[in-house]
Amino acid sequence: MRSKNGAAGRVSFIQAARRRQIIAAAISTVTAVGYGQASLARIADEAQISKSVISYHFANKDALLEQVVHQVVDDWSRYLRPFLDAETTAGGRLAAYIRSRLAYMRDNHSQLVAVAEIVVNHRGPDGKPVFAEQDAMPVAELLAILREGRRAGKFREFDPVVLAMTITQGIDGALTYWAEHPGTDLTAYGEELVTLFRLATQNTATQNTATQKKERRT
Repeated sequence: MRSKNGAAGRVSFIQAARRRQIIAAAISTVTAVGYGQASLARIADEAQISKSVISYHFANKDALLEQVVHQVVDDWSRYLRPFLDAETTAGGRLAAYIRSRLAYMRDNHSQLVAVAEIVVNHRGPDGKPVFAEQDAMPVAELLAILREGRRAGKFREFDPVVLAMTITQGIDGALTYWAEHPGTDLTAYGEELVTLFRLATQNTATQNTATQKKERRT
């Protein structure tokens, strides 16, 4: 005889799998036809289920699309973590952040296109965007890296929010460019960004002092 806990666990597993299926279908639909045309009927067709099944798991289309954003952002953040944890310096972490975001972009194109569509177009009852742009990216990690490097004297003095937004726009621009030029080498693109922002953050005063000390020793 199956225990109640076992039965409940199986139901929970099935429900979770169904929600993942619906979210995947929503991503595919938004990517294919855009935010405005991604109706629940089309999403249900993509998932090969009825609209009532979607309604059982999500209150409405808004709730479903908001969950798409939350899931992709969570997945994105988990993807970044091991790359960041492998680095011991702020400069290394900044380079790892840029490279891993481009790598995630390469391997999860549809998810990011869908999120971009939802973030730009999704509005609440008051007509205001539900998501601020920074909600759709692991920007807290980037701000922490920039503040850490500045505090340690490894980076020059700058406004971390301004630089974080500039780096983010540089990375997000790759998604738009890649959509228009599918043959773009995202690894090479990422290396250009790594070089650009290494130069933009470097503390030349610290480097000059270190060079002078080295010259005196020799």
